[in-house]
Amino acid sequence: MRWYGLPTLGLGLAITIVAIMRFSLLEPDPPANPDDVCEIFREHPVWYDYASRSKERWGTPIATQLAFVYYESSYRSHARPPRTRLLGFIPWRRPTSAYGYAQALDPAWAEYLAANGDGLSVVRTNMKYALDFVGWYNHLTQREVGIPLTSPEKLYLAYHEGRTGYQRQSYLAKPEVRSLATRVQNRAFRYDRQLQTCEEEFQCWRFYQFWPFCGDW
Repeated sequence: MRWYGLPTLGLGLAITIVAIMRFSLLEPDPPANPDDVCEIFREHPVWYDYASRSKERWGTPIATQLAFVYYESSYRSHARPPRTRLLGFIPWRRPTSAYGYAQALDPAWAEYLAANGDGLSVVRTNMKYALDFVGWYNHLTQREVGIPLTSPEKLYLAYHEGRTGYQRQSYLAKPEVRSLATRVQNRAFRYDRQLQTCEEEFQCWRFYQFWPFCGDW
């Protein structure tokens, strides 16, 4: 016990702590009013910080980032595609490896980690990295395919189908995907209009600023 028991106990505790960090088990609940981006950020103000940093780094507008997450996961941190059913009733495999707020697939997430660095906290269930992933993916889409970051519908088609699929126009045979991309764009534009009325609330960076006096003056 002197040489094995206590070290084993300590190792077990360390593994437990790492597991909690790694899988982000304490992520917040989805926002109570997901149709209003101002209310989303009032409930989860740090999400504004994450989206703002992603915008500064990669260029995708804040409203577009949030619209992607809304339709990908409904703001559920551990979202996965539902399992298929074997023989119609036995839970079977999931159709894809999509996971987390942004429903990033395993290969795309591995590419993101390789390009941006890994760490215990860099997980798909953390909104900070989910939004950064969306921004990074759209940045590559703009660079490689030429889709402007002001076109949420086309960006989402490339996000959903992959950049190669988008270039092959695979979405033309998928009316449900085209309809979804249109809804993403409508929500992005609506979020953007809403954000214009409240964004200063979340920009009080200096010690002497407080809402509603947070502008760049």
